[in-house]
Amino acid sequence: MKVRKIPLRSCIVTKERLPKKELLRIVRTPEGKVCVDETGKMNGRGAYIKKDVTIIEKLKKSKVLERHLECSIDDTLYDEIKKVCEQ
Repeated sequence: MKVRKIPLRSCIVTKERLPKKELLRIVRTPEGKVCVDETGKMNGRGAYIKKDVTIIEKLKKSKVLERHLECSIDDTLYDEIKKVCEQ
């Protein structure tokens, strides 16, 4: 029996390499809209973060998501990310 390869991605805050299912993808679409991608298949530039509330606080303070997606991000998106992670 063949062993399936588990896709690994890096968290932009902690730099940890984790399985894709343990991370949350944030996407900047070609139209410039930034949103949470729960399916992991949306078009656009993506960034992965660990599903942890403390990581989201670090993400907000360091503005690493803004640098990675090359756009400005308002606080409502951080609140949406926190709600998705708490589920």
